[in-house]
Amino acid sequence: MLSCSYRSRSLVALLIVLVAASRPIAATAAPADSKRAQAEAVRAQIAELDEKIEIASEDYNDAQIAYASVTAKLTKTERRLKDLSSKQESLEKRLSVRAQEMYRKGPLGTLDLLFGATTFEEFVTAWDLLKSMNQQDADAVAAIKATRAEVSKARAELKRQQAEAKKQRDLMLARKRTIEHQLAERKRRLAGLEDEIARLEAEERERERRAWTPPPDLGDPVRAPRGSVVQIALSKLGTPYRWGASGPDAFDCSGFTMWVYAQVGVSLPHSSRAQYDCGERVSRANLRPGDLVFFGRSRIHHVGIYIGGNRYVHAPHTGDVVRISSLDRADYVGACRP
Repeated sequence: MLSCSYRSRSLVALLIVLVAASRPIAATAAPADSKRAQAEAVRAQIAELDEKIEIASEDYNDAQIAYASVTAKLTKTERRLKDLSSKQESLEKRLSVRAQEMYRKGPLGTLDLLFGATTFEEFVTAWDLLKSMNQQDADAVAAIKATRAEVSKARAELKRQQAEAKKQRDLMLARKRTIEHQLAERKRRLAGLEDEIARLEAEERERERRAWTPPPDLGDPVRAPRGSVVQIALSKLGTPYRWGASGPDAFDCSGFTMWVYAQVGVSLPHSSRAQYDCGERVSRANLRPGDLVFFGRSRIHHVGIYIGGNRYVHAPHTGDVVRISSLDRADYVGACRP
């Protein structure tokens, strides 16, 4: 690969750099840079909290499902327990009524039923019927009592599970609300920082407008433009920005230009400021597709690839993707041709 050791500069270009570096804008741009750094840090916190709130929300949803499930089981159990109680009361009432009738009628009532039989078979059947009725009722009452005891025990356990599930659900809800509060606070802080950045940038643009003087024409560079890199760069449109990344699946600004130029055998450093020295300076009027374009108010902090028509392709910032933008930026510094 070729390297960026080539440092041909004209005396005029060197003077331009020195003059630009001595402008008072550099001193006044520091507050905006500081606010941008703060905003970037808050955005990182917001991204982290966004992930945490998703996890917390799902944890709460799972806890709510568990609580709803045990509550439904408890409701069903209580309904069954109520039905068992009603059946037991009905049977016990029926036994009580029968006992009272037998007490009022005495033994003769039973004898009437038995001796009213006209055959021995009827007598035996009546006797067995009386015994069976009493035994069945007694067995039914005993079975219901046993079942009630089991259901009551199950109900107590479900009550315990419901209390535990509610405790867990409430804990997850509290955690979710805490993160939501933190997230809202960070977003309010970010909004305030963005307002402050907008104000500082407006002030900087006004200072730049007053201090700006047109740069001299540097002439057409000796090197031929590398237009072939444009299609390579455009093939990465939509690729996400990630700080420190140099492709092929994510880029920061200088990582993007470094990767694109590496595809045609040109080695560039992973730094927009260092890339500014990797080639001949190019006047804005002489820009050709493939030239590197640089931006920064106090210091160079961004680079892209000129594609023609006053547009360039670049990896902008966190949360964005490789895209095409207009070259009409107040912080345009200059260009070079590697």
